Amino acid sequence: MNILGVSGLEKAPAFKRAHWPGLEEREYRILQGQDSAAVLICDGQVVAAAAEERFTRNKHTAAFPSQAIDWCLSQAGLDPSQVDEIAHGFDYTPYRELYSLDPVSDEYYREVCSPEALLASVHAWRPGFPAEKVFSVNHHLAHAASAYYTSGWPECLTVVLDAMGEVQSISAFDCAGGKLKKLREISANHSIGILYSLVTLHLGFDFNSDEYKIMGLAPYGHPERFRKFFEGVVELRDGGSIRIPILNLNKTREDRETYAATRRFLDENLVPRRSPGAEITEEHRDIAAALQECLERVILHVCENLRDATGHSRIALAGGVALNCTANGRLMRSGLFEEVYIQPVAGDDGVALGAALYRASLAGEVDNQRFPVPLLGPASCRHDTDSALEEFRDRVDVVRFRSLDETCANAARLIAGGKVIAWHRGRMEYGARALGSRSILADPGHPEMRDRINAMVKKREAFRPFAPAVTAEQAHVWFELDEQAELPYMIAIVDVRPRHRESLPAITHVNGSARVQTVSKKDHPEFHHLLKAVGALNGREMVLNTSFNVKGQPIVNTPREAIDTFLGTGIEYLFLGNTRVSKKVGSEI
Repeated sequence: MNILGVSGLEKAPAFKRAHWPGLEEREYRILQGQDSAAVLICDGQVVAAAAEERFTRNKHTAAFPSQAIDWCLSQAGLDPSQVDEIAHGFDYTPYRELYSLDPVSDEYYREVCSPEALLASVHAWRPGFPAEKVFSVNHHLAHAASAYYTSGWPECLTVVLDAMGEVQSISAFDCAGGKLKKLREISANHSIGILYSLVTLHLGFDFNSDEYKIMGLAPYGHPERFRKFFEGVVELRDGGSIRIPILNLNKTREDRETYAATRRFLDENLVPRRSPGAEITEEHRDIAAALQECLERVILHVCENLRDATGHSRIALAGGVALNCTANGRLMRSGLFEEVYIQPVAGDDGVALGAALYRASLAGEVDNQRFPVPLLGPASCRHDTDSALEEFRDRVDVVRFRSLDETCANAARLIAGGKVIAWHRGRMEYGARALGSRSILADPGHPEMRDRINAMVKKREAFRPFAPAVTAEQAHVWFELDEQAELPYMIAIVDVRPRHRESLPAITHVNGSARVQTVSKKDHPEFHHLLKAVGALNGREMVLNTSFNVKGQPIVNTPREAIDTFLGTGIEYLFLGNTRVSKKVGSEI
């Protein structure tokens, strides 16, 4: 079977703007159904996957992923008529009666959430596509399927940690024999993910977008000052449940749309809200630290109780909250489970994968193997590269190498010499992480490198850390990891070994941690080759690795986007496959 998984609620942003005009721009991000994506599964195998934002260049877009779908089908040489099913990672039909109680909610259901709204989006992509081939999959079931069916385990506990599905925030599944059995769920009325996002908004960042900034800010603060506040608003209950009463202060339809009453409570009982761009104070840092501590406390509480109830020694995680690398590292170090697997595309772009896998499982076609590094997006051909170079010929100089060996040797010398390079090679990453195909790379041993890249290249907040990519063979040398440990997805925090912290200033966070990506020859041979070339020069098979984009922009997709971004930043060299690009004199920013 050929199954297309899709995510996103296309009409949600327009509906919100039409019914609640005059909100702050950031309040329009308090929204369900962004990060649309498409995934193609053929006979149980994931063939192609990409987020729609990589084609539209509209970050976090909710648009129906028509361009991503078309690319996925072209990758497999398929026509839309050869698609057996389209599986969507939301199913609101069980809650139809609940939505009908309020006129605005009733309209929202019909225009945004209903099967008819989904089918209208499908038909806008391909008129006449058979309605009987379009299926809706519960959001958390899709998240859970994305984790279990890519874990490689015959049985495990699977937990979805999310802001909100249709009505849930956390769901747990007992997984065995290829089946997912729901154990329990926690309502979105008591969502730790929503609380984390609301405090993110309160601290002057964007809801449903900038939560990772709070994670990066937290180590600069001390949780003691605000620990009692968060212990008071987040109640841990017997049996692994939680309650967050302040999320239920919003009694009117208007308040519920922006959590206005909850936000007033934060104004009155925490600190006044920070405006975007205002100074980040010690108070803000301490709130971030206490919030992060609270999140970790909740996750350990929920997962420990589920372990005790099921007896499982393995846990698989997905959902937007499972992108919190610090909490993931804490869970791994806790000893609660012998093995922890976090599905690397854990956010809502990942429900496209899960919806397709779930439908494939019903047909008995899923081969549950551990998910490789998700290099499942477009690769650029020589023609695309040459066309882009021709377009920018007046602004760039070009050097072509004959082989991967020559390319890596040259790139390694530049990195070791303190240069910042961009690396655009092979298939694009599926998901939010920079996994070595669309990356900005530098030497982690240069003291000024972190501030330099934050200011001149990424154009982002100075407090945010950068991640290291290191060969799997050397990871244990530099980081507190076992010799055989692999963390290929850049999704968990570990400690840098104390004796190496001073020599790795660009990737060592203020608390001595790093978000490590281990790179193996089998999973990512070309990136591994580059790291080996770097190690041959300085003994350290490691680079600083951050996504190839600037603030507010999706990760680059095409060679043209790569060159355009390169020319607008302080990056010194760009590698497009075996071609090195530099700026002509006078073209520098």
